[in-house]
Amino acid sequence: MATKRDYYEILGVPKNAGEDEIKKAYRKLAMKYHPDRNQGDAAKSAEEKFKEAKEAYEMLSDGQKRAAYDQYGHAGVDPNMRGPGAGAEGFGGFAEAFGDIFGDMFGGQRGGQRGGRQVYRGSDLSYAMEITLEEAASGKDAQIRIPSWDNCDTCHGSGAKPGTSPKTCGTCNGSGVVQMRQGFFSVQQTCPHCRGTGKIIAEPCATCHGQGKVKTQKTLEVKIPAGIDDGMRIRSTGNGEPGTNGGPPGDLYIEIRTRKHDIFERDGDDLHCEVPVSFITAALGGEIEVPTLVGKAAIDIPEGTQAGKQFRLRGKGIKGIRASYPGDLYCHIVVETPVKLTEYQRKLLRELEESLKKGGAKHSPSTESWTERLKRSFFS
Repeated sequence: MATKRDYYEILGVPKNAGEDEIKKAYRKLAMKYHPDRNQGDAAKSAEEKFKEAKEAYEMLSDGQKRAAYDQYGHAGVDPNMRGPGAGAEGFGGFAEAFGDIFGDMFGGQRGGQRGGRQVYRGSDLSYAMEITLEEAASGKDAQIRIPSWDNCDTCHGSGAKPGTSPKTCGTCNGSGVVQMRQGFFSVQQTCPHCRGTGKIIAEPCATCHGQGKVKTQKTLEVKIPAGIDDGMRIRSTGNGEPGTNGGPPGDLYIEIRTRKHDIFERDGDDLHCEVPVSFITAALGGEIEVPTLVGKAAIDIPEGTQAGKQFRLRGKGIKGIRASYPGDLYCHIVVETPVKLTEYQRKLLRELEESLKKGGAKHSPSTESWTERLKRSFFS
């Protein structure tokens, strides 16, 4: 049996593609490979690509199926592992998607049908969460406040003023859709009067303004995985805006923003920091302590260490979400020049300088090398 291609690869979209991007990619492929547009020798190949694109769209346009596919691959959406009625659901998903294509061509709106009414998925929401570098490395459990929608207590969800009730739409007779004929095609469009609900509310509820729902706030528990990096997103399925006419809710995307750290800079799973070292320690050598995200570590500074020298501490970085091992910590040496010297200290440094000059180039190899390069460049 041939290995199935990745659904995202089939549609040519990234794994974080939004609903509109997936829809646009599928529409382009469906129009290109539709059997009616491909005849002769190319018909068979086009038909296979059309079916392949249709299957990919069915899975990625459904929030629950997409989540299962993202986590388990093709095994998570294998039709042989579904319960009774899976075939009918698959046909319904395709009908909705294909109807969406022709609906867009002739001015229709996106949506399937449920009980004769147009059904719309809710919009996705985005939430920016700022965390520290330490929290990104170790993970955390957090609580966030997000918008929520509850049934209106005044009208009990009907959208109509108390004492009244919604009436069946006379334009679509309660179906939520009207038939429109465009040339050879007969397509359905959302009823412009009831907007797909099948009902007309003559006297809207003053509390919810006919929506049947009121916007509130709810607390959501969020688990931030250890190793998450700046710019990554966490999807919370079903916590977006509610759907219309019984449609599924959208998703909530939590975008991670890592606060700038006072000491460390992150580069993938590695960390970098500058470590100030005194002039004396750099010259004579010695052991110094350096910070890490989980405490301190020791570095042996060899005699004659120059500014900019880099020391690598293996495994002292961050273990990324998909990494098997943690990254490394790179310590960059910054040699401090003494300041605010006393007259006696200045005298000692001058004596040291005279002593070093008598020793020749062996005390200043970098200066000697630089002088030679300068002579070759300008005086040769």
